[in-house]
Amino acid sequence: MSEMFKISLPDGSVREMPEGATPLDVAAAIGPGLAKAALAARIDGELVDLTRPFQGDAQLALVTAKDEAEALDLARHDYAHVLAEAVQALWPGTQITFGPSTDDGFYYDVMAPAGRAPFSMDDLPAIEEKMREIIKADKPLVREVWTREQLIAKWTAEGETFKAEWAAELPGDEDLTVYWSGQPHSEGAWLDMCRGPHLPSTGKLDPTAFKLMRVAGAYWRGDQKNAQLTRIYGTGWLNKKQLNAHLTRLEEAAKRDHRKLGGEMDLFHLQQEAHGSVFWHPNGFTIYRALEDYMRRAIHGAGYQEVKTPQVMDARQWEQSGHWGKYRENMFVIPDETPNTEDEGPIVSDDADWMALKPMNCPAHVLIFRQGITSYRELPIRLYENGCCHRNEPHGALHGLMRVRQFTQDDAHIFCREDQIVAEVRAFCELADKIYKDFGFTYSIKLALRPEKRFGTEEMWDKAEDELRNAVIEAGLATEEYGWEELPGEGAFYAPKLEWHLTDAIGRTWQVGTIQSDRVLPERLDAAYIGEDGAKHRPVMLHRAIFGSYERFIGILIEHFAGRLPVWLAPVQAVVATIISDADDYAKEAVAKLKAAGIRVEADLRNEKINYKVREHSLAKVPHLLVVGAREAEEGTVAIRTLGEKDQKVMPLDEAIAMLREAATAPDLR
Repeated sequence: MSEMFKISLPDGSVREMPEGATPLDVAAAIGPGLAKAALAARIDGELVDLTRPFQGDAQLALVTAKDEAEALDLARHDYAHVLAEAVQALWPGTQITFGPSTDDGFYYDVMAPAGRAPFSMDDLPAIEEKMREIIKADKPLVREVWTREQLIAKWTAEGETFKAEWAAELPGDEDLTVYWSGQPHSEGAWLDMCRGPHLPSTGKLDPTAFKLMRVAGAYWRGDQKNAQLTRIYGTGWLNKKQLNAHLTRLEEAAKRDHRKLGGEMDLFHLQQEAHGSVFWHPNGFTIYRALEDYMRRAIHGAGYQEVKTPQVMDARQWEQSGHWGKYRENMFVIPDETPNTEDEGPIVSDDADWMALKPMNCPAHVLIFRQGITSYRELPIRLYENGCCHRNEPHGALHGLMRVRQFTQDDAHIFCREDQIVAEVRAFCELADKIYKDFGFTYSIKLALRPEKRFGTEEMWDKAEDELRNAVIEAGLATEEYGWEELPGEGAFYAPKLEWHLTDAIGRTWQVGTIQSDRVLPERLDAAYIGEDGAKHRPVMLHRAIFGSYERFIGILIEHFAGRLPVWLAPVQAVVATIISDADDYAKEAVAKLKAAGIRVEADLRNEKINYKVREHSLAKVPHLLVVGAREAEEGTVAIRTLGEKDQKVMPLDEAIAMLREAATAPDLR
């Protein structure tokens, strides 16, 4: 008689199952509906295939489509395998490498067979059709354990050089798994090595819920010295409704693309002569300065002192801070050169000192703190800087304003005593809350905990994490409403951090603000204050930002508002446009009065039809167009067309000025 295992379910019930039973057997014992709906299982917390046998008594949770996050990840992983199978079925001799799931889909890196051009967008329809054929065939996905030698022999015999190379590096003392699509070892069955888990069969995928999106070049193992592959990207979902919603979001995101709108609104441009650095045009720099002015008012009101620090600092400073060892590859490094008087370029000796453009502001702020003697009575000291930083991001990672090489942070560092930490973090939480609400954003807060590689003791990390956690609790923000979540392993190498994730108008999230509780850098850079006992003590250093960087925050604002920025941020807040030239003098008078009221206004006196002017200024996202003709000039009125509204309003000029002045006032000044 076989041994019976006790399987505990989430509702507290216990089922006894014979040795060799699987989660699918438990689902079937509960009911045929659950067996059909089940996609995978968690045995003692580990996500596994439905057909994985129990090894003893266990806690079991069945995964269905209602567990959307896990179900989506499983489905996307399976779509990737089906993609690779389809490509090899259509073009025998194609080599496959890896195919993970992603945040909204999947991809697979492949190499076209010899004699065939790399795969292109033209191939995607045929691949999609073959994928649907494989899905509809409802092929079982079956796990097997192989040895490393079996894997190497399999891939070598089939000419899969990439897979063979990878298999040779796998540990020989662990279970190495493969998954079959189809009955194992049968004719037509397809195999890939994978840790899993997978859905029970390809038929669990919805053939109408995926779409191949694009192809791109990719190097084997991410190294440009290796062979170039083709990466085929797709998006995958649980049903067609989810897919359609995603495609709609992508269409809306394309309309809101800050690079496109930045050109239409004449805000900025980027070019090869300064990779990853922004050329701000007058309109764009107007937005930039409005944000600077707003943030200065906010930080001055919160007790910060503004400073300015050097762009270039000696490498020894970065070595002492720890950034040289952890961040060197992302720093722009230059030799401390001796000028050549013969104009033949700089002289760089073999033992030249090295300098670096600062990638962050924190070490420089410590150096300011260290000037003179600081008493415990002076703490907290809050140093703020609109600090320009440079980071050597790869060319391929650059993306408009969202990822650049030169950027300016709304950066500050708070030097405080141990007993002041929770109050300072709480005050920052409240300041960030007000600022984000001024811009109309909702947000969630995450606590990023200690990473695997870090400086400092366990006791130090325990204390720092508790302080951040307690501050959010005291501020009333550690709630479901604010999406409170803790993220193991995602802190910086020197400190845990709180992260603010903004949600934009189409549901995307952007990580912007942060505050980090750091005891490491003050120790490494020898920051100290004189305590009440007359002895030296280390301050705690809170690193914090709210916008994150001006560049990225402006990009987010452009996309969030689809270019229709709040009037107080709009580069041009109003245009006075004439219908006929007889109204030119009145238009000039109106512009003068609007400027005197502090409104950013322009006149459009061109000999063009008014509909042409309306279209042009609408494309430039001007919030208000004040149309004047002979009647308006005679009556002292304007016809106001507000961006996004169908009807125009006719009102006296003075009333219009009062309305625009209110709209053009920053929210913190109203």
